[in-house]
Amino acid sequence: MPLIIKGARQVGKTWLMQEFGKTQYEKVAYISFDSNPRLDTLFQKDLNVKRLLDGLNIEVGFNITPKDTLIIFDEIQENPLALTSLKYFSENVPEYDIVAAGSLLGVAHHKGTGFPVGKVEYLNLYPLSFKEFLLAMDEKQILEIIDKNDFEMQKVFKEKIIDLL
Repeated sequence: MPLIIKGARQVGKTWLMQEFGKTQYEKVAYISFDSNPRLDTLFQKDLNVKRLLDGLNIEVGFNITPKDTLIIFDEIQENPLALTSLKYFSENVPEYDIVAAGSLLGVAHHKGTGFPVGKVEYLNLYPLSFKEFLLAMDEKQILEIIDKNDFEMQKVFKEKIIDLL
């Protein structure tokens, strides 16, 4: 089933999908629905997945093939029919791997379109806490002085902590 990553803006959804695609697949078909009238037109005609795949091949400039290509639908909330199409991808061509992301997916409501309930899986992505960020940046010593409430050392490294924050 296609995977939908839900989360606020700027939490890393796009980066995560692209990095996953680069490390786990031979090819990544990145499709952004943000301000792309060609994709609006492609999905308006019908949701025939064979026709959609033909159009997506043209959009990305190579043949999307099952199992070795990750299809990424980014900013999918901008195209409600693309969101609905995930149901048909799941039912008719389950051999294609699709991950989609968008902000406000839980609140966006578009009249006349369906949500692919039961035909997709969900992952909620949250922003890092400051401590998680420090670990990711390999700033273990800064994290340690914060965890220990070592205010004297925090004063010494105040500028660095502020820059990291």
